[in-house]
Amino acid sequence: PRYRRVKAYLAQVEGEPVPESLQALASGIKLKDGPTLPANVIQVDEPSWLWPRDPPIRVRKNIPTRWLRLQIREGRNRQVRRMTAAIGHPTLRLVRIKIGDWSLEGLQPGEYRLL
Repeated sequence: PRYRRVKAYLAQVEGEPVPESLQALASGIKLKDGPTLPANVIQVDEPSWLWPRDPPIRVRKNIPTRWLRLQIREGRNRQVRRMTAAIGHPTLRLVRIKIGDWSLEGLQPGEYRLL
């Protein structure tokens, strides 16, 4: 955390975030342990390359889900989950896709890359 590397996440959240909710994330959220730095956040389509979760997330027919791509510079405990919960959209699934220059791009489940 002290090096403040950019970390990118894909988060599947419950409900459909409105632009004001996404703007709140982009401005920084006030959590119990203090305010967060602003996050880069965009709504994205479900990634086609993402492996199925085992066990699957809970599915509710009446509540839609959306995927967000977030980039943060901090590394607090469960920070992304707490941020999305603070705007009223709990995280159902979370995948860290990038830390600094290292990313999952081009890797299949179970594959690895020597650094």
